[in-house]
Amino acid sequence: MESIVSYESFGAVGDGVKDDLPALFKAHEHANAHNLPVAARPDATYHLGSRALTAVIETNTDWNTARFTVDDTEVEDHKKSLFEVRSRHAPVQLPLSHLARDQKHIDIKLECDYHVLVENDQRRIYIRRGLNQNSGVPLRDCFVLRRNGQIESPIDWHYDAITRMEARPIDDEKLVVRGGVFTTLANRMEQEVGYNYWARNITVTRSNTEIVGLTHYVAGETAVGHPYSGFLSLQQCAYITLRDCFASGHKTYSTLGAAGKPVNMGSYDYNANNVVGLRMVDCRMNHLTDRTRWGVIGSNFCKDILLENCELSRMDTHMGVSGRYDIRGCTLGHMGLNAIGRGHLTIEDSTLYGSALVAFRRDYGSTWEGDLHIRNSRWIPACGDPIWPHLINVSNDGTHDFGYPCSMPHSVEIDGLYIDDRNHPADYTGPYIFTNPTGTDSQPLAQPYPYTPCRQLSVRNVQTASQRPLQLTPDPQWATDLIVEGVDV
Repeated sequence: MESIVSYESFGAVGDGVKDDLPALFKAHEHANAHNLPVAARPDATYHLGSRALTAVIETNTDWNTARFTVDDTEVEDHKKSLFEVRSRHAPVQLPLSHLARDQKHIDIKLECDYHVLVENDQRRIYIRRGLNQNSGVPLRDCFVLRRNGQIESPIDWHYDAITRMEARPIDDEKLVVRGGVFTTLANRMEQEVGYNYWARNITVTRSNTEIVGLTHYVAGETAVGHPYSGFLSLQQCAYITLRDCFASGHKTYSTLGAAGKPVNMGSYDYNANNVVGLRMVDCRMNHLTDRTRWGVIGSNFCKDILLENCELSRMDTHMGVSGRYDIRGCTLGHMGLNAIGRGHLTIEDSTLYGSALVAFRRDYGSTWEGDLHIRNSRWIPACGDPIWPHLINVSNDGTHDFGYPCSMPHSVEIDGLYIDDRNHPADYTGPYIFTNPTGTDSQPLAQPYPYTPCRQLSVRNVQTASQRPLQLTPDPQWATDLIVEGVDV
């Protein structure tokens, strides 16, 4: 009796030449129908050709040491995923008409736990500023709703109305996709204006999924090309773990942005949208400080992110993360650590190479509603280039409506930090903790959307390679009410 499904049983050759994607599609279709695991031939090289096919994975899959060639030089549909890890359970509608910020419970009884997405399109948030400016997105939250009505992750906004809602059942059993060495032969698409993101990837929409030991390389990049949304793309699900995976940085291309001026296009190998409980453990990439490569990961509307023992060129939360945002034992490269959102942001036992130790994204208001903790870490500003380092980068002059109030972290605690600032300008007097939010020596005359400053700062056990002292900010006028411990103001 068949117990493991092979690709070869459905016509795959694995010689790196024949298009094996139709066979892989059929193999997973059969495995899903009979609830059987799938295993690739360890010495195979499966060519995934130009067809617009998505193989749906609903059972444990072991790609082990098999290789997969993703040829993007000519395809039928560049937005089509190659694989989707999907739950057997269909989304449902729940009787939700309103929600309150930080609500903990809904009076409802359910048969299982759900990942819930809600929106109110009557209000816009994340109204982006700058060269990629836009009119924002609908008010949005994702959270885990337990079968007893408990809300596990924080509700970030108040919802007088809910205009869109989707609840996806969370599978009780973990699904594991293991191994696989993928090589993408990069696209050479030409488009002078705007972004045209490619998929040709692995999408995960099933909660309680673990991806283990997957490797992805990128080859064949030329002078032209368009960005990728993420080879591993995690969408609208909960409790996702990436473990022992290897990713590649993508070449940076440019286009004309929304403001009609040239902008760099972000191309990602990892992407997470509307994910609750994302864990990345022992994930790696090479060339962490290669500035010709874009930052490896981007995310939006996520909650409770943990990076542990990872080596990545960047960690970025574009349109917000809430709850816990923890970086432990990691090395982050030239694009560093970026954050927007609220909750507890913690960096510990880590080494960072970004221009700032933490950059709160200016295009979304440099807002972090909560606390920042930095413990027992090391920072090499701008990969060791001679700059005047500022640990915490904020920029908001109070003149732009981002769709929400903006603030610095309410409190900042630094306990154990080594700053390698041996390369610095000639007039250097020591690193600053904060940038000046306005970027000038004076405040704008009118600030219709005021930026709330940090309220409490505690600094202990900080050393600098230059032996220059740590300083508060180039312009302390915004910090007159700041309670400071451990730094001379």
